[in-house]
Amino acid sequence: MTTDQIILFSLFGGFFALLLWGRWRYDIVAFGALMIGVLAGVVPTKHAFDGFGHPATLVVALVLIVSAGLVNSGAVQLITRALIDAGRSLGLHIVIMGSVGAVLSAFMNNVAALALLMPVDIQTAKKAKRDPGLSLMPLSFATILGGMVTMIGTPPNIIIATIREDAFGVPFKMFDFAPVGLIAALAGLLFVATIGWRLIPRHADGKGAGDKLLEIADYVAELTVPEGSKLIGQRLSELLEEAENADVAILGLVRDGKRVYGSAQRRVLRAGDALVLEAAPDALDEFRTTFKLGFADEARQEKVKATGEGLTLTEVVVPEDSRIAGKTALSVGLNWRKNTILMGISRRGKRISKQVRRTKILPGDILLLLTPADSVGEVTEWLGALPLAERGLVVTQDSKTWMAIGFFAAAVTAASFGLVYLPVALGVVVSLYVLTKIVPLAEVYDHINWPVVVLLGSMIPLGQALESSGGTQLIANSLIGLTAGMAPWAILTVLMIVTMTLSDVLNNTATTIVAAPVGIKMAESLGVSADPFLMAVAVAASCAFLTPIGHKNNTLILGPGGYRFGDYWRTGLPLEVLIVAVSIPAILVFWPM
Repeated sequence: MTTDQIILFSLFGGFFALLLWGRWRYDIVAFGALMIGVLAGVVPTKHAFDGFGHPATLVVALVLIVSAGLVNSGAVQLITRALIDAGRSLGLHIVIMGSVGAVLSAFMNNVAALALLMPVDIQTAKKAKRDPGLSLMPLSFATILGGMVTMIGTPPNIIIATIREDAFGVPFKMFDFAPVGLIAALAGLLFVATIGWRLIPRHADGKGAGDKLLEIADYVAELTVPEGSKLIGQRLSELLEEAENADVAILGLVRDGKRVYGSAQRRVLRAGDALVLEAAPDALDEFRTTFKLGFADEARQEKVKATGEGLTLTEVVVPEDSRIAGKTALSVGLNWRKNTILMGISRRGKRISKQVRRTKILPGDILLLLTPADSVGEVTEWLGALPLAERGLVVTQDSKTWMAIGFFAAAVTAASFGLVYLPVALGVVVSLYVLTKIVPLAEVYDHINWPVVVLLGSMIPLGQALESSGGTQLIANSLIGLTAGMAPWAILTVLMIVTMTLSDVLNNTATTIVAAPVGIKMAESLGVSADPFLMAVAVAASCAFLTPIGHKNNTLILGPGGYRFGDYWRTGLPLEVLIVAVSIPAILVFWPM
């Protein structure tokens, strides 16, 4: 073992020990390890920061922005309403979401599949009032498993097909991976839906003290029925079931500027009517997009939209010396002075009986404001109000839903058929989302999880150094010596375990390139077919479930799921054991030696 190899193995050992300890955040530990590697001379200085421009790092950053665009446009809500029921049990939800994710991953890049479904899963968790961390990890694992079913589902399968063609003149075909991949995927999905999610640790510090500010009572708000709405001619009572599903309470109706009491639910809706609702901001937005309702009367709505850069929802607390305290939104000219609409008022324990914009604001009220994205600070300062902590409120641009889906689908299709490189395809989608204001320019970088970018950017050069120093080849040679004299099925098992372990640390593409030739050499030494060994490498290289850096999908959910580095192995280890247990017999049946 060379000096460089000793240093690198020690660095990786110390890196994982510190991450499992959990004292310091993963990005700081990873960047520190990179700096030590550079100072020790095992990572060339000129390549020290190559990881920050690596396609894997760029894909993770771009996917997060694309996901934000799909949320902003209403595409996620469209899928949620069609497929997801927040009333289902968690296990059934995981089965349905995981199945959809696995099927998508078989025919499109599994990173893109997760990008589409991750915001759906998060919104469903909010509606069900449960931690999204309980379902995001199973969803990530399901999309990884689904990619094993076809040749184009995951990069290791493509590489294996190419290596087989180079070695034997004939590549694997599109669905040659299906028999083994499908069995492994079904077994894995069943595990995460029944047992796996129960093994995911939840942390006591997952909700900080500052989050108490977010526990706000629902807002009383008004949404108007526009001209041409499908609601015109329906009774208000016909909306009650849909409102209940969206966690929205219908309090009454405003017609011609006057509140309708008593028999409001029996009234037939007309254009210009305003529904008086009580709900959380995200529920209000979902209800609005479902029925294509307006924010306020048409003149005010168009004036706010005309500001151009996009709209945002802001929550502010009204102190005693605020400009609006003791006055109404109408009397202070909130709309015509600042192009802002008062969407709702949260007043704990007190009934609001007038129109929202004609209601006198009291000190302590919390206001939900619809504001041009570039003037939030100005409006808050002008009101003399105090902004609440951000909690990711968005205004769904339902008029751009199919535009956003079209851009995303075209990019994924082009990347899947090899017409455009995936990072470039995602970069084009991000550019189009910004140009069409689906994602406001001012918010683009807010959606990137920078600690995850630092983690990947730091680890990729270390992984490349391990490979270039001969560290991975050293592992391969040791493996061949270790398995000498073993039964073929036992050798196949050892190959899968070692490949899985490498894939948990290195990029799965690099792992496949190293492990596949080793598998062929093992088959030649035994005098048997190389196909079962190549299949074993294909399955094992894809199944990286122990760490957040083993697969880009695991990295994507690290922040949104509130996970720590050491959380993955609790579900991932038994899942990897299960995959080995079901894959070995399947390989021996469908690809006999």
